[in-house]
Amino acid sequence: MHSQHRVGRIALAVALAVIPASLATAGVGHAATPAAATVKAGVGLEDAHKKDIAMQLVSSAENSSLDWKAQYKYIEDIGDGRGYTAGIIGFCSGTGDMLDLVQHYTDLKPGNILAKYLPALKKVNGSDSHSGLGTAFTKDWATAAKDTVFQQAQNDERDRVYFDPAVKQAKADGLRALGQFIYYDAMVMHGPGNDSDSFGGIRAAAMKKARTPAQGGDEATYLNAYLDARKVVMKKEEAHSDTSRVDTEQRVFLNAKNFDLNPPLKWKVYGDPYSINS
Repeated sequence: MHSQHRVGRIALAVALAVIPASLATAGVGHAATPAAATVKAGVGLEDAHKKDIAMQLVSSAENSSLDWKAQYKYIEDIGDGRGYTAGIIGFCSGTGDMLDLVQHYTDLKPGNILAKYLPALKKVNGSDSHSGLGTAFTKDWATAAKDTVFQQAQNDERDRVYFDPAVKQAKADGLRALGQFIYYDAMVMHGPGNDSDSFGGIRAAAMKKARTPAQGGDEATYLNAYLDARKVVMKKEEAHSDTSRVDTEQRVFLNAKNFDLNPPLKWKVYGDPYSINS
């Protein structure tokens, strides 16, 4: 969990292995046309098309690419004290979610190429150590990423730990698709939990400033309070101190009152322009 932006790290040769033509980025503006789907008014983020939009939005901030499916094989130590960061939402060897992922993969496919690293992942959990991992592990991760079972395991853990809890809480708070995405993006970066720097702490801070729609509050007012609270937490850590994913992405949609997160969407992250047209 909890990764920083990682600019320019995906080599073209790596990306081509998993880029579906319908999601290929194009041109200076990184514009992408997702697989054709009818956008329904008022649907939540669990809608397949809306969920794909959410994944592209997160990937623009995490990977400087809209092609989130190219990230299954990504792995590196980005120097944030969390060991290796890898996969579609930045599973980390130092925070436990990478261990959970490899365990889930092994439950689905015993004897897989990563199973032998489970003892090492248990030992390095809570640290930035590479002990028992190293180059062999990163190479085997890239190999595993070609396995659709490992891709499914990443999807499963993303949903179990981050996406599903974020959407469930957002719906309980009376938030539409944009608010659900805002919660999900925060959950990916800051992780679940109730301490002040985690998702629950950010939500608690926001609720001291504004009522949720479920409490009778105004949706825009609450979401602005939530984004304000998140920025305070982001600025505490150098790796997250660039808040453009809030300022020039999420706040753009909020200011436009696009609560259903309907395309066309245009935004910037770290100064780079992106768009989703349909």
